[in-house]
Amino acid sequence: MIETLDIINRDLGQDPEALIRWALDQGSQPICTTNFRPFEAVILHMVASQRPDIPVVWMDHGYNTEATYRFADALVRRLDLNLISFLPIRTRAHREALEGPFPGIDDPRHEVFTQEVKIEPFERALAQMAPDVWFTALRAEDTPQRSRMAPVSRNADGLLKVAPLLHWTAKELHAYLQRHDLPNEFDYFDPTKVEAKRECGLHLQH
Repeated sequence: MIETLDIINRDLGQDPEALIRWALDQGSQPICTTNFRPFEAVILHMVASQRPDIPVVWMDHGYNTEATYRFADALVRRLDLNLISFLPIRTRAHREALEGPFPGIDDPRHEVFTQEVKIEPFERALAQMAPDVWFTALRAEDTPQRSRMAPVSRNADGLLKVAPLLHWTAKELHAYLQRHDLPNEFDYFDPTKVEAKRECGLHLQH
């Protein structure tokens, strides 16, 4: 299987739509995760164009900007997405009433915070939905760790992880948005990452 994925990465790694087409043939229960960050409309449009009913999974940690929530609602309507949201067990209001604002990345409590608002909801999504193919908008430009990833890989639990846009630049993403008249939103913040080039841990664990 590793050899097969090497061939797919070589032959299709630079062709997102062909890679999506191939990946959709590899399983029966695909999902596409999103956080509605800038340029997310590209992956969502690409995948939904080939599988309109694909579950779009959002780990809504509750700390998104107002603009992000408006963008999410607008994009769901525009693309008729099958959005399924997974929230933390505790609401933001509940957590902050007991522990105050979210901890900074230098605070030892930040790892527990990340586990609560992002990792646990994602693992709950995996347990409930049991996907066999996972589409993600990871890009090599995002972090040093992601620059070493391959467009297609298989997790330890057998889940096929597909990052069709891994090698795309922001310029290419912008051109796709323009070509398909898709919206974008840059007012975005992730409290589990804080810094643009920092990993939250989800893609390191899964």
